[in-house]
Formats: sequence, structure tokens, C-alpha cells
Amino acid sequence: MTGTVLSYKQDSIADEWDAIVIGSGIGGLAAAVLLARHGRKKVLVLERHYTAGGYTHSFRRPGYEWDVGVHYIGQVGDRRSAVRAAFDHLTDAKLDWAAMPDVYDRIIIGDRTYDFVTGEQRWRERMKEYFPNDALAIDRYLEVTRKCVKAEMFYHAEKIVPAPVAAVLGFAMRYPYLRWAGRTTAEVLAGITSNKELMAVLTGQWGDYGLPPGQSSFGIHSTIAQHYFDGGFYPVGGAGRIVETMTPLIQEGGGAVVVKAEVSQILIEGGRAVGVKMADERRLNAPIVISDAGAVNTFAKLLPEACREVEEIRHLPPSMAHLSLYVGANKSARELGLDGTNLWIYPGTDHDANATRWYSDPERPFPLVFISFPSAKDPTFETRHPGRATVEAITPAPYRWFTRWEDTVWKRRGESYELFKDMLAQRLMLIVEKHVPTLAGNVQAAELSTPLSTKHFMNHGAGEAYGVASTPERYRLRSLRPRTKWKGVFLTGQDVSSLGVTGAMFGGGICASAILGRNLISVMTKPA
Repeated sequence: MTGTVLSYKQDSIADEWDAIVIGSGIGGLAAAVLLARHGRKKVLVLERHYTAGGYTHSFRRPGYEWDVGVHYIGQVGDRRSAVRAAFDHLTDAKLDWAAMPDVYDRIIIGDRTYDFVTGEQRWRERMKEYFPNDALAIDRYLEVTRKCVKAEMFYHAEKIVPAPVAAVLGFAMRYPYLRWAGRTTAEVLAGITSNKELMAVLTGQWGDYGLPPGQSSFGIHSTIAQHYFDGGFYPVGGAGRIVETMTPLIQEGGGAVVVKAEVSQILIEGGRAVGVKMADERRLNAPIVISDAGAVNTFAKLLPEACREVEEIRHLPPSMAHLSLYVGANKSARELGLDGTNLWIYPGTDHDANATRWYSDPERPFPLVFISFPSAKDPTFETRHPGRATVEAITPAPYRWFTRWEDTVWKRRGESYELFKDMLAQRLMLIVEKHVPTLAGNVQAAELSTPLSTKHFMNHGAGEAYGVASTPERYRLRSLRPRTKWKGVFLTGQDVSSLGVTGAMFGGGICASAILGRNLISVMTKPA
């Protein structure tokens, strides 16, 4: 069954709910599903955009569709895995997955190519083939990565336990993970190897978490690396299937997912949540309000002014903003020879220096270009869009380059903005056609999104893709937790857990666990 998403302006929405969720990203949807299934709560999910799903939504142009944030997911090939079990639990096992090629990521540094193959042991062996003199370093890298990921479970569990328990056991639960997450990726790797090329390859997925190794926490690096060792997968039918398969479970509990519904404020009375105020001044009532709008938006914008507390997170930078070039071709993926392997393209081995140069001058080389082939990953794309193919090319871009146009309106930002976009789009297209030469002469559509596009659709103040940046400082904070100081106000999504679609999904599990006072993570990750 596919759920029906309602429109705030066109459908009748009740005033009283058991819980209200602000934002329909997977963190908000996951919390809503769990509250409906295990708390028997009638949950209203409010989305300001005209499409539900947050970064999991798709958008269409004549003959084409692209996914804005789901490029591949790991650990869903085996129904016994915790990630697959969680997706099955939240979608009633209605979401199917297609395996990507054996080589899920291809790291390209200058003219050198390194393939990430499926299976940790096979990956280990392939890396040793590339770096035969660094076999011990590769073994050590895999060892510390596993240790870090194992410790992460207790770090997040501490966010669920009651405050008195956290006061006594919190440090012991957090410390093993913070030994790793409290250091940068570069610091940890420097203790493993001095081979700069090997370090560059090991961190060749840094775009998946938005910070080069000198800035990123080794915690997030380990999570992402482990997540993909068993290969990459893609939702059959495209990313839009995620919200389509989660919505019915919310509705079965008497809830609803509503778009074009902008919340202006969380209402607090007597120190606790009583509902939300909409942009049209209407009040919707609920004793539980869950924010999937990000910690910064929640603390600095959605709470009443007298309640706003952002000092602890104010000094943390937002995560990476980006450019995304959406390309449509007038031949199928098969005709173009596209097999679905992601390409990570770098100008050299020093990721931090490459990023610094680029952020200082938009005419410098891109620090990375990630190229994804959604139409080649989804076995149903050819049926839905015969004779067409889609490609996406992504690179980081600082929001400050676009601040001069931030007060303009989407699609009407002026000639100077369009000229700047065209320059960036053309440069990205040159990279795409260099590495995918069969596209030359077959491109029928190309559209560039900027950090302003992200801000417009996702309501992130600096166009950030991953909420609060995953620096070591982020993991030391105690405020990025599901519970807030106001009774009935909770956080969900990436900022509560980890980055990306899977991290946000588990953020929903952590949030719902805190609300219901039971460990729903163990419930949602138990294979059916």
C-alpha cells in the first residue's frame, strides 16, 4: 500500500494530535512510524516543502527524475543486518533494494584509479595489491575502524537512558567512542601510515560526510567506511519509494503526512510543549513536538525567543554545502555503458589543501567531484523512462559565495547569479564528460543546484547537507540529544545520531526510544 500525502491548504487537518513532527526527512518519518507502531500515537508530520521526504525526495523534469540525497545505501543486502532490518521495520518490508556493481566506489586521484570492491576481506586484499608495502597499515586501519564503530553503539545508547542513569554511567558509555571520535581522521591515520597516497585513498569517500580528513572526526569516517564494506545498494523505484513506503504506517495509526505546511514556532507553556504555531497563525495542539529541522533551526528559530539556547552549538560550523549538477541523457544507461559505479575524482592526494584552495577561489580546481548514475542503479528506471539516463555530479561549495543573492527568490535570482551558475555548471560538465565520454552529444537536460537551492528547499541556513558538521567537537557536545530542557520537545534526525540517510533514520529510533522510555533500536534492528 502506498500512503497518501496531504496538502495543508487543500485538505482538512485536525487540531488535536498525540505528537507533531516538524519536517518529513527520514529522521522525522522514522520517529513518527515508531510512535505509531509502538506507542499507538496519532502523529502529524508537517513538511514546509511541496514534496515530502527531505533529502530522500525525488524531483522530476519532463522525461527525467533525479534523487537529491540518496546516492547509495550500505548494509541492506542481507536481511539479517541491523540496517536492513530497520528499513524493513519502518516500511513493512515494502522497500526493495538493488545491488550496485561489485565495484561500488572508484577513487580517481589524478591519473591513478583505485577500486573499492564489495566485501571487507576482498577490499583488504585489493588495497594490499595497490599498496603491497603497506599491508600491516591496512590491517591496522581495519582494526581501529572496527573498534571505533563497536564503541559507537554505547555512545548513542547513552542518549536514550534516563538522566539519572546517564549521570552515573554516561562518561563510561561515551569515553570509548570519544577516544576515536574526539580526534580527526588525519590524526588517527597519521598513527597508522605515513603513505600520503594510501591516506588519500582511505579517505576517498570524504564527500559522504562533508569534511576532509584534517577536519572530520574519525568517528564519522569509521561509520561511513564500515557502512559500505559490504557494497552499495539503491532503492528500487528511486528514493521517493522511501517516503511512499513509510507513510502508510503513520496513517494506520491515525496520523498524517502533510506538505506545504510551514511551522513558525513550537509553543511552550509552563516549560513544556503544547503544540505548534503555523505560518498562517493557526495553532495545532500536541503534548509532544519533535523537530526534524536540525538542532540549530530548532534552538535558534523554532522555540520562543525566551527559550532559545544555542550557545553550546553556536560555535560549531555547519556541514558541507554543495553544488549538484543534474544531467539527463537521451539514451539509456545500457546504451551509454553506465554500470552504476560511483566515481570520486580528486586533483591530488592532499584533500585538505585541495579544499582550502577551492574555497578561497571558485576558479581553482574542484577538490572533489562525485559522479553518480541513478538510472543505472535503479532497475525500474528504464521502464519508467525508456531511452533516458540520468547522471549527478556533486562538489562542495561554500555558502558565502552565494550570500549576495540570499534575499532573492528561487528561480528569479537575477542575471549575475545565473552567469555564476552557468560557469560552475560548464566546469562540472567538462569533468563529467571527461570521465563519462559516452555522454558527449547525448545530453538533453542539465540543471545546477547551489547552496541557495538547498536553503530554499531544506531550510538549512547555510545550505548545509549534513546538519552540524562532524568535527571532533560535535561528538563532545551533550546538547545533540533527543531530549531537550523543555518537556515534550524532542530532536530527531542527523544531529541526534550520525550523518546521511541511515544516520538520520537511527536518529528517529533514538528519538522515539527517548519518548516512549524503551529501547526501540533493538526492536527495529531485529530481523523479522
